[in-house]
Amino acid sequence: MNALLASTSTLHGGGYLDYLESDILSLFQNRTSLVFIPFARPGGRTWSEYSALATERFSRMGIELRGLESFESPRAAIERADGFFVGGGNSFVLLQSMIEFDLLDAIRDKIKNGCPYMGSSAGSNLAGMSIGTTNDMPIVHPRSLEALGLLNFNINPHYLDPSAGSTHMGETREMRISEFHVFNEQAVLGLRESSWLRIEGEKTELKGPLSARLFCRGKAPRECAPGLLDTPELRINSRFI
Repeated sequence: MNALLASTSTLHGGGYLDYLESDILSLFQNRTSLVFIPFARPGGRTWSEYSALATERFSRMGIELRGLESFESPRAAIERADGFFVGGGNSFVLLQSMIEFDLLDAIRDKIKNGCPYMGSSAGSNLAGMSIGTTNDMPIVHPRSLEALGLLNFNINPHYLDPSAGSTHMGETREMRISEFHVFNEQAVLGLRESSWLRIEGEKTELKGPLSARLFCRGKAPRECAPGLLDTPELRINSRFI
């Protein structure tokens, strides 16, 4: 598999995708028919508005990217594409549209045959077994939470540690994930801001300056340092290797 899964598209003080530019160029080198999937609609943007943001940024990297909404047949566009970028926003909205347009299996087939995949935030959630560890509100209700299943674990983008000295009495992110594990078995990787996964074949590398937090059912959470991840719970689905 050839993939880039980022916690976020934009870091504080930086521009859209700026911190990922080097890896984006590596991921999509020599690819000419790239498709942007805008369904997650951050901030309520229209699909075309969101695609315009992504295509303009990619053009400044010398890469041609086209929004999926501009094709007459979304499924045919997926089948002809040789690379995907799935943008962030609301994971429930994203998954509902993917199901309605019958695109999940088509994307799985393309990735299984070597097509590179990039996700940011909701797009990274989509790469896991389910979107059940998203931070988003369920403002729509897809008929299933099952995602692409490229990974044998889930991702929690924008993972936040408790603030020292905070008087907030609500649940921490760690508590939410422990609630998830009452009913679900798969591991969850909390990706902090400025962190991303770069997957090449069977190897998964955690990139960026920060560690990620790994949650496994029935075990204490632990930190994963930047570098190659050889933890057995963080496996790639063998279908896509």
